[in-house]
Amino acid sequence: MNNPNGGEVRELYTVGVAMPAAGVGTRMGTVRKPFLELCGEPILLHSLRPFLEHPQVRAIAIALGDEEFLDPPQWLVEMDSRVLLVRGGASRGESVWAAIQALPSGVELVAVHDAARPLVTRGIIDRCIQKVSGRRGAVAGWPAVDTLKLLSGGERIAATLPRDQVWHAQTPQIFPREMIIEAYREAGRAGTSDTDDSALVERAGGEVVMVRGSPFNLKVTRPEDLALAELFLREEAG
Repeated sequence: MNNPNGGEVRELYTVGVAMPAAGVGTRMGTVRKPFLELCGEPILLHSLRPFLEHPQVRAIAIALGDEEFLDPPQWLVEMDSRVLLVRGGASRGESVWAAIQALPSGVELVAVHDAARPLVTRGIIDRCIQKVSGRRGAVAGWPAVDTLKLLSGGERIAATLPRDQVWHAQTPQIFPREMIIEAYREAGRAGTSDTDDSALVERAGGEVVMVRGSPFNLKVTRPEDLALAELFLREEAG
């Protein structure tokens, strides 16, 4: 698309967000992590806010556990007409797939984002969107700092991975809608699953690029992650 004033104008894709929030955090004491409070607000609200404020986002499907789906908190029900609540599955993959299927057919890109990753920013979302094309997905991540070892048989080191080629995958992970749908369908036919959506796309033959996320874009998994996320948010607030 050409700009009459010179240069190229990138097409603004419409985005739907699939947000899995059905898992039970066993390392957090078998609680629903997205509903824990972080600086006085649910983690889920922090994770949602940058997407709700993004002008290209048309819908957000949140996959909830049975208890929250049957009796969702009032703040979630009333927050925005673009928010769709769906029943999640027994695994992360099942929850993501349920959320993807609930998104309107008109959205062009699907962004998968962990509900327990509350420090995502508009900048990270934009960088991922800018790298997506009709045949390519994009994943937020961060370069590995530590030397990484590949183990064999539990404890024995089998190899040392080249650190300059290894990144930690984060979310959002954003794909053309048909690309991620076909990846999930292919995984269903093959009976395979993964904890990372880009792995399904790669396995189905799709191209995925890594995008610089943030070292602060952590996923709340353990109690210490909650304290760290709160520290980051308080520092950001000034």
